[in-house]
Amino acid sequence: MSDNFDSALTYTSYLAVDELLSLQRPLSVGPEHDEMLFIIIHQTYELWFKQIIHEFLQAQRVLESGDTHYSLAILGRIRTIMKVCVTQIDILETMTPLQFNAFRSYLSSSSGFQSAQFRKVEALLGRRDTKMAGHLPPDIQAEITLITSANSVWDSALAYLAKRGHAIPAEVLTRDRSLAYEASLGVQDVLLDVHRNDPESAGVCERLLDIDEGIQEWRYRHVKMVERTIGHKIGSGGSSGVEYLSSTLFNPVFKDLWEIRSRF
Repeated sequence: MSDNFDSALTYTSYLAVDELLSLQRPLSVGPEHDEMLFIIIHQTYELWFKQIIHEFLQAQRVLESGDTHYSLAILGRIRTIMKVCVTQIDILETMTPLQFNAFRSYLSSSSGFQSAQFRKVEALLGRRDTKMAGHLPPDIQAEITLITSANSVWDSALAYLAKRGHAIPAEVLTRDRSLAYEASLGVQDVLLDVHRNDPESAGVCERLLDIDEGIQEWRYRHVKMVERTIGHKIGSGGSSGVEYLSSTLFNPVFKDLWEIRSRF
């Protein structure tokens, strides 16, 4: 009888370490010392984005099932991952502008703007516009279209509150998911009641706000890191660089949760 134990399995084979360590391929002549750091930091970001997507999808399932305690755990994990993403910028900022420019030309038109996974994260969080994926390959565009036609994380949170007996307006619950969510006074009234009378649901709302704040913190640190490294040059992918990144700042994901702060 098999107990599903693979005696040949090792740390290296289970984690595909050999394959993982072969994925860093500097292009610069030498190569330039700091290109390895640049590659590893961005590959690590892609791994964290993959995990964040994985966690958000689970969070949506759990929220929609009405499971408060598991929701709190998953949302707390996402916030902790976001903190790690912010901390990685500290490492990247140990590279000076001169060190980055020593290999920047080898990047050609590649840019973080092309990260399909980050666009998926934005789509899960409710971004709904044609600009977010138009520059990506057709198969990725199709995947993002699928995400934007379904519940966002906020839609799942509203479904959770409705399942808990809170009177979320019907027009909000039945809205067209392919359109961007607009802040709702009706929802804000419900959220105030939640915070005053339902501590468990209020805890879930505060975890969502933690994540929103974490995303804004990551965007700000990212902008300042880019400005510190290349100033106001055009981005390597042809974007406006710091100007474009700055335009993404201070745009909350869960607008209703911020709007109620002045009403307590």
